[in-house]
Amino acid sequence: MISIDLPHQAWILVGDGRKALVLRNEGDARFPNLKTVRVFDNGHVPSTAELGTDKPGRAAQAHDGRRSGVEQTDWHELAELRFAGDVAQALEARHTAGDFAALVVVAPPRTLAELRRSFSGGLQAKIIAEVDKDLTKHPVYEIERLLFGHAGRA
Repeated sequence: MISIDLPHQAWILVGDGRKALVLRNEGDARFPNLKTVRVFDNGHVPSTAELGTDKPGRAAQAHDGRRSGVEQTDWHELAELRFAGDVAQALEARHTAGDFAALVVVAPPRTLAELRRSFSGGLQAKIIAEVDKDLTKHPVYEIERLLFGHAGRA
């Protein structure tokens, strides 16, 4: 359980590189009640082997003609990073529209870093907590329990 004081109507982004849930607290700080606002789904992201079948390229040094291998592009990772950027852009639009005043971001470390890079300063100022966990495969009630447990409930 994580100690987050989640205000009424605060939004929670729970995401990874393939799926993202935007939740809103319909309850209050003492008794959170998360409801789904939007679901982003990138569908099946093929593995790099499925996306790129060519072998990695070679590069030649201009000054001495030596050749060296070039690391293979990780297309799978690029697709996941692009998805995180798309989610951030959608949240930016909702933030600009004034749809929420506080945001909690829950994502695995790599996705969390990409989201941070993609958020504007104004949106970053609305973030009240960041949790580096992958909870996208859990149902909403389980996310609520894992984030807020039974704290404050009698």
